[in-house]
Formats: sequence, C-alpha cells, structure tokens
Amino acid sequence: MHHRHRPARRVLNSLMFSAAWATVLLSGTAQSQAIYRIVGSDGSVTFSDKLPAAAENASVLVPGGRSIPPAVVALPLALREVAGKYPVTLYTSSSCAPCNSGRELLTNRGIPFSEKTVSTAEDSDALQRISGSGSLPLLTIGGQQIKGFSESEWTQYLDFAGYPKTSLLPATYRAPPATPLVAPEKAAPAAKPVETQPPNVQPESGATPANPAGIRF
Repeated sequence: MHHRHRPARRVLNSLMFSAAWATVLLSGTAQSQAIYRIVGSDGSVTFSDKLPAAAENASVLVPGGRSIPPAVVALPLALREVAGKYPVTLYTSSSCAPCNSGRELLTNRGIPFSEKTVSTAEDSDALQRISGSGSLPLLTIGGQQIKGFSESEWTQYLDFAGYPKTSLLPATYRAPPATPLVAPEKAAPAAKPVETQPPNVQPESGATPANPAGIRF
C-alpha cells in the first residue's frame, strides 16, 4: 500500500513545487513590467515602463484597470503593493482631538494615507453618505470602515491588511496635503460687459457738404 502511493506523492510534490516556482516567476515578471501612467504639465498622458523622475505626476497601472495613487509610486515594493490593494484614507475635522491621535498613529507607523477634511455642510453630507453617520475620525482601509479612534483596533486592521509594523517610508517621502472631502466649486468667470455702439447722431442742423439744405427724411 505504501509503495503504491509513493509515486503519486512524488508527482504531487513535483506539481506543488512547479506551481510555486511558476508563481515566483510570474511575480517577478509582473514587478519588472510595471507600467506607469504619466500626466504632463500640459495634461497629455503617456505610458512608460520606466519610473519617471517626477513621480508625483505618475501612477502605476495594476490589474483590473486600477491605478496606484501618485504618492504611492515611489514607495518600496512591499509597501507599494499593500497600499495599492488597501489604500488608507483618514477623515478628520479641525476640532477633533481623536483625529489628531489617529493621524499621529498612522504617521509614526509609516502608513501612506490621504486625509480628507470635513468643515462644510457639503462635507458633512458627503460623510453621511459614505459612512452612514457624522462621527469622526473615520478610517478606511480598502473597503473597510473604522469609525472612531481606537489604537488597538486600528493597529489590528492595519496588521490584517499587511502593512509593515515599522516604517519603510523613504526619507524623501512627503505626505500629500489634506484636502476637503468635497472639492469647492470654482467660481464662474465674470461675464464681460457688452460693448454698445454709440448712436449715430446727425448734426442738429442736418447740413452737410453734400446736403447744404439740411433736408431730413
């Protein structure tokens, strides 16, 4: 009985090794063939397999048509992969002490995140639609929402997502500035005044060299 199963076991082990090796090869190929989407200063879009010098104007295309945010492009590979899969967004307000604690936790751990501020009625309405409540801070990790600040809970979810426990951010990394949850509408340019032509006023007498009598019709 043992001799009958031994060949099958060898075949199974061989297949498992081949599959694992193929996964490594495919992973290395995918990493070496990253495609960068680059937006020029004039708004033109180009694609390249080389990381551009101005990384803030580039994003990495990933399977499924998604792209990694520009701030994530220059991150180390291990951090870039998890940030691409499970991006972190922090929703805050200026008068929220727990928001400051949450921001400090993310910063000290080296978590790349975007921050959305809630300061207007439009922001509050948008927050209500996103989370179903107006409580702050709100942390999202991919599609997971965590309402309120709890160091242990935030740490647990970040660990589950695969974020490193200590910072891997390069010294040159600069976090993107906080932006309003709802972008303010741009004021429409003021309409130019309509130029009117002065009326064609005839001389009071009506006399002209061609009409010395000043006859009018």
